[in-house]
Amino acid sequence: MQDYSSYDSSGGILAGVSAVFILIWLAFVVFYIYCSWRIFEKAGKPGWASIVPIYSTIVMLEIIGKPWWYIFMFLIPIYGWFILPIMLTHEFSKSFGKDIGFTLGLLFLSPIFIPIMAFSSDIRYIGPGGRPSGSSLDNQIGSIGTPAV
Repeated sequence: MQDYSSYDSSGGILAGVSAVFILIWLAFVVFYIYCSWRIFEKAGKPGWASIVPIYSTIVMLEIIGKPWWYIFMFLIPIYGWFILPIMLTHEFSKSFGKDIGFTLGLLFLSPIFIPIMAFSSDIRYIGPGGRPSGSSLDNQIGSIGTPAV
């Protein structure tokens, strides 16, 4: 018994499915870059800094109030790969006035929470780590005894 089946059309179908997948993935990447651009602008940083690989991490560290040399801590196994990103995500969340619930959303549902952070008018940049930029310990101590309005 001879087999007369042809597999010529399956290559075309696979190429079509791959092309659709690549276009959807590319649209997702472009949207995510736009969201990052908006978040950087909300924090008062240039939006283009979000697309420059190492510089974007340094600017993100500035946004959350950490020194630039924290970038070297990412090289430490276990701590730099798992613990540090979670801690910095929480600092990032606090910098925009959000709490642990939003941090968990950023960690586990980032395709939903990153656009929320980028496009919500209710979410504003407060300052590094959730502290307003003008509020230092000296200002807080100097305000002792003055009415809080």
